[in-house]
Amino acid sequence: MPGTIKNPTAPSQQFVEVKKIEDGIVYLKKGGIRKVVIVSGVNFDLKSEAEQNLILNSFQDFLNTVDFSVQFFVHSRKVNVDTYLERMKTRREEETNELLKIQIDEYINFIKTFIEQNKIISKTFFVVVPYEAGDAVDQAKKGVLSFFGKKQTQTEDTPDAQAAIEQLNHRVDQVISGLQQIGLRAVPLEDEELTELFYNLYNPQLVDKKNTGV
Repeated sequence: MPGTIKNPTAPSQQFVEVKKIEDGIVYLKKGGIRKVVIVSGVNFDLKSEAEQNLILNSFQDFLNTVDFSVQFFVHSRKVNVDTYLERMKTRREEETNELLKIQIDEYINFIKTFIEQNKIISKTFFVVVPYEAGDAVDQAKKGVLSFFGKKQTQTEDTPDAQAAIEQLNHRVDQVISGLQQIGLRAVPLEDEELTELFYNLYNPQLVDKKNTGV
């Protein structure tokens, strides 16, 4: 029957391309391994024209030195300031100075009004570095999740698995070094951070980024 969903009771995990995450490496169900590098941002608009040209030229040089496919992506999340506001309310209750209490109340009301009128979005920048058995073909640009779904034969159980991991780590080092030349800080994600990232990617409607304040 057209439009009928096959096996509607199948677990949602079957749609997740990740087999496991171990030692900072993402192992795919269909083979292949990935590392994800988080990268600091730079306010390009505040740079002078000379600085902007230097950044662009440095980034072009970096791309020219990379002989394997990588993917850059930005993860945007709505910031939830409820925890921060609760902390401010607690601070108000502990305050003995009446003038400061009034100022804290005004500050809390300002934040609430601002949030109602303007969504606060946090943007995080990542680079996905892949390695496949006999890797020679660039990934199609179909979004970050599809970048984790290309069918290959490499798995962590093959005899040359350690060699594949070494090649992947070499690529990550090359990417980090290239980004540092541009003035960007880049760090590979660890297991817990990768797990959180994938949860957020697969459940965007359920996740707000908690902001506990400075």
